[in-house]
Amino acid sequence: MSLEVINLVKRYDTQQAVDQISFVAPTGKITGFLGPNGAGKSTTLKIATGFIRPTSGDILVNDISVTHNPMSVKKIVGYLPEHNPLYLEMYVREYLDFIGKAYGMDRKSRYQRIHELLDLCGLTIEKHKKLKMLSKGYRQRVGLAKALMSDPSVLILDEPTTGLDPNQIIEIRNVIKTISYEKTVILSTHIMQEVEALCDKLVIIHRGKLVADDSLAHLQRKSSNQLGLSVQFDAPIDPDLFRSLKGIISLEVKSDHQLIITSKSERLRQEVLAVITEHNLPLITIKNVGGSLEEIFQKLTTEEGEAGL
Repeated sequence: MSLEVINLVKRYDTQQAVDQISFVAPTGKITGFLGPNGAGKSTTLKIATGFIRPTSGDILVNDISVTHNPMSVKKIVGYLPEHNPLYLEMYVREYLDFIGKAYGMDRKSRYQRIHELLDLCGLTIEKHKKLKMLSKGYRQRVGLAKALMSDPSVLILDEPTTGLDPNQIIEIRNVIKTISYEKTVILSTHIMQEVEALCDKLVIIHRGKLVADDSLAHLQRKSSNQLGLSVQFDAPIDPDLFRSLKGIISLEVKSDHQLIITSKSERLRQEVLAVITEHNLPLITIKNVGGSLEEIFQKLTTEEGEAGL
C-alpha cells in the first residue's frame, strides 16, 4: 500500500500549478506535504483523490492509476479537506451512517465501523448530538471519522489541526499516529510543529516544483553543511575530552551533564561514541540537532533558496 506521484503536471491555461513532480508516500509512515500558499499542494491532493485530472503524469494508489481508474482510487482513499464539509443538521451517528450508505456498506458493517470510529476518534460521548452543536475540535474528529469510514488504505489530511486548541491538537495527533501504523498517511499543513511531531518523511514543493524529498534529519544535515549532536550524560564529564575531534566546529557546554557538538565530519557520531567508550563515560542519550524546520522551509521556498539545499 503506497501512493506514488509520477511526473505530475497540471496546467490552468498559462499557469503551471504542478510542474513535473515525483515522489512516493510509503505505507506505515506519515509523509508531510509542505509548501507555501499557491505552491500546488491542494492541486496535487485533489488529483490524488480523483477530484480533478492531471494535464500529464499520473498518481498510483496501490498501483491503481487515478487517471485511468478514478472511481477505484476513490474507494481506497480517505480525504479530510482543509474546509471540512458537514451536514450540520445531522446527528453524529446519523451522519456517519449516511456516509457508510454512500460507500455501499451493509447495515451490519456500518454499525460495526461506526462503533470503531466513535471510539477511535473520541466521539462516543458526542454521538447523539447534532453536528452544529459540536466544537471545532469535535467537528474535525467527525471529518476524520468520515475519511476513515471505508477503512481506506491511503489517508490524505489537509490542515487537520487548523483552529484547534492545544489539547485538541494533541488528541487529533494521537489519532493520526495510531492510524498511520497500517496506512499510508499524507499530512499537508503549515504548522511546522505538527510536521516535526508526526512526520517520518518530508516532501516540499515550491511554485509547482519539487524542492525536497527526504527525512527531517537529512534535510537538517544538508541545510547547514554540518552535523550536530546533543550528548547527555548521567554524571558530570570533562568537555575537553571531545575538543580534539576531527572537523569540529564548535563545542557548547549546556551543563556539566550535556554537550552540543557540531562538526564537518560525516563520522561525528562514531567519533563521539569512540571517546565515550575509551573513557567509559555514563552516556544517557545522543541525538541529532540541526536547523529548525522553519529555517529549512524558508531556505527552500524563497528566492534565495530556489536552488535547493
